[in-house]
Amino acid sequence: MKRREFITLVGGAAVAGPLTVRAQQAALPVIGFLNGGTAAAYAPYVTAFRHGLAAAGYIEGRDVAIEYRWAEGQYDLAPALATDLVRRQVALICVTASTALVQATKAATSTIPIVFAIGADPVKFGLVASLNRPGGNVTGVSFLANLLAAKQLEVLHEAVPNATAVAFLVNPRNPNAAADTTEVQIAAKRLGLELTVASAGAEDAIDKAFATLVREQARAVLIGADPLFTAHRERVALLAERHRLPTIFIQREFPKVGGLMSYGPDQTDAYRQTGAYAGRILRGEKPADLPVVQPTRFQLVINLKTAKALGIDVPPTLLARADEVIE
Repeated sequence: MKRREFITLVGGAAVAGPLTVRAQQAALPVIGFLNGGTAAAYAPYVTAFRHGLAAAGYIEGRDVAIEYRWAEGQYDLAPALATDLVRRQVALICVTASTALVQATKAATSTIPIVFAIGADPVKFGLVASLNRPGGNVTGVSFLANLLAAKQLEVLHEAVPNATAVAFLVNPRNPNAAADTTEVQIAAKRLGLELTVASAGAEDAIDKAFATLVREQARAVLIGADPLFTAHRERVALLAERHRLPTIFIQREFPKVGGLMSYGPDQTDAYRQTGAYAGRILRGEKPADLPVVQPTRFQLVINLKTAKALGIDVPPTLLARADEVIE
């Protein structure tokens, strides 16, 4: 879909429903839900968000209406999507899975409350004054994904210690890309690994990136946290299997579709907390008074079936630490 067609579709979505539905929703507070990925890839997280909202007393369609917007990995759409929701004068905006979208939304409004669920450090990117006292109109949940990249590389190295040539696949359009790459480079050097960095900024670039990794003789791959790779996790897992490359990603859904491993926070819970914060703000609390939530539990998921297909004997010590083993 072309960019202009996408924006036109987004702009027309609100006027497409029956008049009775529109009249009903007009009487309800409206949440703008803005996500950097696709509706299909993030469906489980949207469900968790609704659960958090419901626990705070807001059922979608009964107590609140939600306007959904999906960037589908196209970071250049961020300003238009954010501005569209601001112009609709929604009660608050939940921005998920993209630091760039939070930046664009914050630039578009200083009055509408913003609740985020992102992987970046919100202080570093100027989204909040501090984690404990956000200030302004922005707060939310941070997965601290950029701080996990080094740990993920360590876990991958533990699983395949003989793979001394490793790769990092990153989306160069992601605002976290440079910081994440630096963290991985430092970790690789500490572990005595030779690192190749490959870039993929669009779906059609993923295949080319894997071809580069094979040409560079990488033996294991760390997939950078990004909505693009989440949306196309099946494709990434298939390419990794085809080229016999052990891989690790941040989301547990990755090993569930054939990837080797994942290590990261419980994002389902993070989205539930985002919904709970949205409900509290609708009840009158201020974003400035709600501390940024950070993960307290990290999950290791290993697909043992994939490991066997790749000829990998996962160390028993690593299997013992796994929260889930897929057989």
